Amino acid sequence: MATSDSAPPRKVPEAVHRRRWAVLAVLLCSLLVVVLGNSVLNVAMKTIAAPAPTGLGATQSELAWAINAYTLVFAGMLFTAGLLGDRWGRKKVLLFGMTVFGVGSALAAMAGSPAELIAYRALMGFGGAFVMPSTLAIIMNVFEREEQPKAIGIWAGAVGLAIAIGPITGGILLSHFWWGSVFLINLPIVTAALIAMAVLVPDSKDPRPGRLDPFGVLLSVIGLVLLVYGIIRGGQLADFTVPEVYGTVGGGLLVLVLFVLHERRSTHPAMDVRYFRNPAFSAAVSSLALVFFGLMGVTFFMVFYTQSARGFTPLQSGLLMLPLAAAQMIFAPRARLVVERFGARAVCTGGMVVMAATMAGYALLDAHTPIWVLEVLFLFQGAAMAHITPPATVSIMQSLPREKAGSGSAVNNTFRQIGGALGVAVLGSVLSTVYRDGVSGRLEAVPGLSEEARHTAGESIEATRAVAGRLGPAGADLMGRAQDAFVHAMHVTVLGAAAVALLGALVAVLFLPAKNAARSPAGAGRPGAEKEQAGAGQ
Repeated sequence: MATSDSAPPRKVPEAVHRRRWAVLAVLLCSLLVVVLGNSVLNVAMKTIAAPAPTGLGATQSELAWAINAYTLVFAGMLFTAGLLGDRWGRKKVLLFGMTVFGVGSALAAMAGSPAELIAYRALMGFGGAFVMPSTLAIIMNVFEREEQPKAIGIWAGAVGLAIAIGPITGGILLSHFWWGSVFLINLPIVTAALIAMAVLVPDSKDPRPGRLDPFGVLLSVIGLVLLVYGIIRGGQLADFTVPEVYGTVGGGLLVLVLFVLHERRSTHPAMDVRYFRNPAFSAAVSSLALVFFGLMGVTFFMVFYTQSARGFTPLQSGLLMLPLAAAQMIFAPRARLVVERFGARAVCTGGMVVMAATMAGYALLDAHTPIWVLEVLFLFQGAAMAHITPPATVSIMQSLPREKAGSGSAVNNTFRQIGGALGVAVLGSVLSTVYRDGVSGRLEAVPGLSEEARHTAGESIEATRAVAGRLGPAGADLMGRAQDAFVHAMHVTVLGAAAVALLGALVAVLFLPAKNAARSPAGAGRPGAEKEQAGAGQ
């Protein structure tokens, strides 16, 4: 028996412990490619919105679906992917997911229409759903508990690297090749990662896995798709009072309520809602969802601000994202040190307040604002996220026993993706609705423009630009009005995002544990918690 002054007994096999940092490096490659799949699309959206042959002529709602098809399938499958990893082995599930993601990327590069792109993006999301839970679950099984916050901080910081690489690489590719080349960048990374995973990554599984819950998965997917479709459709129609909109939104909410009721009664739930009895767990999950709500919503339309309203090229637009990425890369691995000194509640609350101030700061931007203002805002936003994501993720993962790491990772990533999907849908719809109101009067004055053409032209600044381009010199006035309408719509939207971030700060300050508070038992409210606490090491 270990003496009181000796180190706690090691729970990770020695052979695995020695190569843990090499394993982490390989897992970061898989994380990189999944995040890259979304970040690289952001910079290409303006090009994809352009008419053929330059792009696909995608509308604002089709662009939103190109993002959300990935996100919805990703979020809907995460529960099952986490359970399959716990049941069959996380390494096997990780290899499967990377392979599917690579195939989907190759097909997306060859898409001939917005509908095809949306379908192949959904396939990429299906593969990505089997990657993300496995990476975090494997980290929890190759690192001892005292090293897990550092490893998770590096894991979170890698998101910043992907945010930087995606737009910059996409901008370089779009400068020399067609829009589909932004998806082909995934293929060499996938190939190298698959080889390294097969050699280095150990397999692990739950010795007592639960049964699958196909009905619960089906309910979650249907509910999310109906909810997000209704929100996007409302923004497209600029009317949330039509039955098509409130009917699908209401139906989605009803199905999600049924999903929660089913999970509470199921003996083998896809998502064990008992985890949410722990206020710290619930607050951490909510914080992540609200952070990604704001982040994904803002980055969705910030590309149009830098390229459409300011005239930057895709490559320049990608380079402008560097402060956001650099701040995450620098601060995320060190966030644990700040948490040790001030506690998770103070750090996450402060991060949320800074995030809200940054979102509100975007309301200072117009078509002539010095670009350094945007760079400073990106820097503070990245630093704020770096002090929210790692401590929230650590709180979630250390609330569960190691054998349930796949399920815990699935919950963590699901709510991040749900928050991101709703951010794109809600904030994108607000942007579209306010923009249409601002430009509709000028479009009505354009001679020879049918009602249908006016409606299409009012959906986005790129759609208006297409109409202005056909008007010759007379189109300059229309584009001037369109830029003013877009900037105003952006201001309204970012203030809404700031309000959401303040809500996250309120959740954090009320429910996350204070620095000197007694630590709640890991996994309180779930079976088997006591056994895990005995060897927790903290």
